[in-house]
Amino acid sequence: MRSGLSYLTSSAISFSKKKNNQPLFYSIPLFFFFNHIHSYTHNLTDNNHTRTSLYQMEEEYSLVDTSKLLQAASDFSFDPGTRSDAAVKEFLASFPLPVIISALQTKGDVHGLEDALIDCLEKIFRTKYGASLIPHFMPFIVVGLQASSQRVRALSCETISSLLEYLEDNTGLATSLIKENDVYPLLLNCLIDGDEQVAVAATAAIRNLAGSPHGIEIIFPSAPNDDTDITKLAARCSSLGRVRVLALIVKLFSTSSAAATLVYNSNLLGLLEAEIRNVNDTLLTLSVLELYYELAEVQHGMECVLQTNILQLLISIIRNSSAESMLRSRAMMISGRLLSKENILTFIDESGIKAVIAAIDERLSLLDSQDADEYECALEALGQIGSSSQGAVLLLSNTSAAKHVVNAAFDLHGRGRQLAALHSLGNIVGETRPENNKLLTSDAEETLRRLIYETASNSPKLIPSGLVLSILKLESEFRIAGYRLITGLSARPWFLVEICSRQEIINIITDSYTETSKIGMEARYNCCEAIYKALASLSDPALYGTAEKLHESIKKGPYLANRRKHEARPEVATADRF
Repeated sequence: MRSGLSYLTSSAISFSKKKNNQPLFYSIPLFFFFNHIHSYTHNLTDNNHTRTSLYQMEEEYSLVDTSKLLQAASDFSFDPGTRSDAAVKEFLASFPLPVIISALQTKGDVHGLEDALIDCLEKIFRTKYGASLIPHFMPFIVVGLQASSQRVRALSCETISSLLEYLEDNTGLATSLIKENDVYPLLLNCLIDGDEQVAVAATAAIRNLAGSPHGIEIIFPSAPNDDTDITKLAARCSSLGRVRVLALIVKLFSTSSAAATLVYNSNLLGLLEAEIRNVNDTLLTLSVLELYYELAEVQHGMECVLQTNILQLLISIIRNSSAESMLRSRAMMISGRLLSKENILTFIDESGIKAVIAAIDERLSLLDSQDADEYECALEALGQIGSSSQGAVLLLSNTSAAKHVVNAAFDLHGRGRQLAALHSLGNIVGETRPENNKLLTSDAEETLRRLIYETASNSPKLIPSGLVLSILKLESEFRIAGYRLITGLSARPWFLVEICSRQEIINIITDSYTETSKIGMEARYNCCEAIYKALASLSDPALYGTAEKLHESIKKGPYLANRRKHEARPEVATADRF
């Protein structure tokens, strides 16, 4: 059974120059390794002499004690952390790179040796010193990218990443080597037909290449050929390969503003749109939706994304009753993420946001008590849209959609639905927004107030403070959502008066021992601060006592400053006698 490096040798020979029908050297990799051992090659001038010397050196390196090399390589690569340059130099002083490669090439049948040496090379090339050796061994990397061994291919891809990370500078040294050795097409091949580990390593290498001004020119040349044209590459791939190419597009888009512009101008985002339209393949469509979910986080390219037809496609999925529920759910979540930015109206007009809100509202009306997961996703999406002040205003202008959120937030029957709605309502009322941006327009504020009072009047609690108190009496995850809601709503005087009129609410909020989790403690503390700051602006003497109680709780800090109970102490007693 041949090792991965045995394949490298046979492949390299086919690429080598020949004289008198004989190979000039055994393999390109070993020739370059040996060629840089100056102590051996300084006085070599005759081709026959050179060939003989190289054979002698390869034979010399092949005589290394395999058991010692295996043990040393295993010890070197055993440490899960990054090795230092000093450690690499010390190891290579005992076992030079030609020794390692020769062993991989000729001793691949030794149990565990190939894995140990590949692990060792990974550690070496991840250091700055190890990366400085890579330019001398580019032919080895080139052949490694075409190896049958998946581990060798992954190692070669990772080595390209190390080359770019450590040696790319204003001179473009690393990218020059990549261009001269025609590495980029080989990375694309690794991406589409390698195993998962190889594909991940190839994607990382290409993304690192895109991070360089010189590298971006390799990926987006003025005249791309069939081997490097991403559109043509995607067209001839299998479904798995196509998803990998689409994932690469998303990674390139997220690299920088310059890369995002090139991706957009090359119409590569259109490839994602085309797959979204193919609703017959649920798995593929869902995979592409996940890529869009990642794409929605790329702030520097948001303008490009929203200039495509993505919102219209997402709306069509949300309204498609025959589509899989999980597809509609993801479409709603992506819509919410895309429209959650505070400056969203600089990228899209109000009509686009209103259309998404209307589509989600229609879906909520149809769902009713069916499909709890989809219902919760719809509520979360509305909360994402409402997290910006502009989105909250547009959401509250659609009374039906806003009513779904408010009603679900105070409905004790749907537990998961209520929790999702509480967090969404917390976003809408401004818990995540800065202090000076919590309040909305007068019309939006009036709609919010009216919906909360209507919901309370239609419940057994009758008033908003009763609804809030019922939430604070639930388990911790609901209390945390309740704290967030109070933090946002406390900026409204009408709500502030409501909660301060119920001393039981203030007692729960100011109790330092109510919460035991870190997130719970912080949410309760933030709630205290928000109410205290709002009370300070009212200057109502009737509320001074409440303000003082809040202030005392704030002074203790968010985390249990004083322990209610003493630490356990051992009890010493006379032993019972029998």
